[in-house]
Amino acid sequence: MMSRLRDVEAGDVNALFELGVTYSTGNGAEVDLVEAHKWFNLAALNGCTRGQACRAEISIEMTAREIAEAQKAARAWLALSGRGATRAAA
Repeated sequence: MMSRLRDVEAGDVNALFELGVTYSTGNGAEVDLVEAHKWFNLAALNGCTRGQACRAEISIEMTAREIAEAQKAARAWLALSGRGATRAAA
C-alpha cells in the first residue's frame, strides 16, 4: 500500500483507484468504506470512470454521514497535496 501512496504522490490516477479497491475489499488493508470512497472520489475527479462507478456502488452501503466524512477527507487531501485547489470533491 505504501508504494501506491508514493504513486499517488507522483500523480498516478490508477493508484488513486487502486487504493479505493484496497480499502473497499480489504485486500491489503482493513475494509474502510469511508477511505475507499475518498480514493474513488479522487480518482473520479481525475477522470477515472471506474472510480465513479465504484464510488456509486459503495455509496449504497454507506450512511449519509459516512459519505460526508469521505468527501471532507477528499477535500482535505486535495488541499494538503496542493492538487485541485480550484476543484471541490464531489
